[in-house]
Amino acid sequence: MPKIPQKTLLSRLGQPLILVLLLTGAALVLLPLLIVFLTSLTPTGMTTPGSLLASVPTLESYKEVWRRGGFLLAFANSTFVALAVTGCQIITSALAGYALARLKFRGRPVILLIVLATLVIPFQILVIPIFLVLKWGHLVNTYGALILPTAANGFGIFLLRQYFLTIPVELEEAAALDGANRVQILWRVMLPLARPALVTLFLFTFIGEWNDLFKPLIFTTRPELKTVQLALAGFQEQFTNNWSLLMAAVVIATVPVVLLFLIGQRQFIQGIASTGIKN
Repeated sequence: MPKIPQKTLLSRLGQPLILVLLLTGAALVLLPLLIVFLTSLTPTGMTTPGSLLASVPTLESYKEVWRRGGFLLAFANSTFVALAVTGCQIITSALAGYALARLKFRGRPVILLIVLATLVIPFQILVIPIFLVLKWGHLVNTYGALILPTAANGFGIFLLRQYFLTIPVELEEAAALDGANRVQILWRVMLPLARPALVTLFLFTFIGEWNDLFKPLIFTTRPELKTVQLALAGFQEQFTNNWSLLMAAVVIATVPVVLLFLIGQRQFIQGIASTGIKN
């Protein structure tokens, strides 16, 4: 009987073990989400232990949340702000990332270090000077206060800079020989090839802005500027002990970003995998 090599035997045993570990991790992550969803389908007043399976699922909590929580306006505000911030970050990150990746100019390493240094500075530390600037520009309690403070981001600049470094320079040289200038090369050559990185930046930025509570809480007080997270916080204060309504509100606020991530997850993984540390 032929003897199975030890390395082959370990590889055969390792694959099922890795699969079991991955399934266990997925179950641990998805179990709280399942509990939240089942609680949101439970009739009001029946969220005691054991009532999740004993009760008949109902969508009444979702109807009540949508009717009393004012989520329609909050959804519109959050969508507008998230898309505006995401668009601004893609533009600024693409321009700055391309300049740091391809253009040769004095002080480029210093500028790159400054961009990286911004990644370790929490936004909360800058809130006072940002508020003073917004107040000076009469932007407090406007959409500008929700968009401009995060219109540029060091993470996006670094992400696109790293991805641009993976694109062969010969493609740009060929476009330059055809008469394309720097802007045309960026628009027609670099950005189409950097789609995975752009999708990654879009997902990071949009989800971050959608889940942001700090900016709307500090820079706005007008009810018509209420975002999803502000609406969710206010709803939580109003219905503290009504778990069916609270979980339904959480699901309503979470579903858009989950669907967005599922749609773009392939490009997201490719973008993360393609951007390494390059000089």
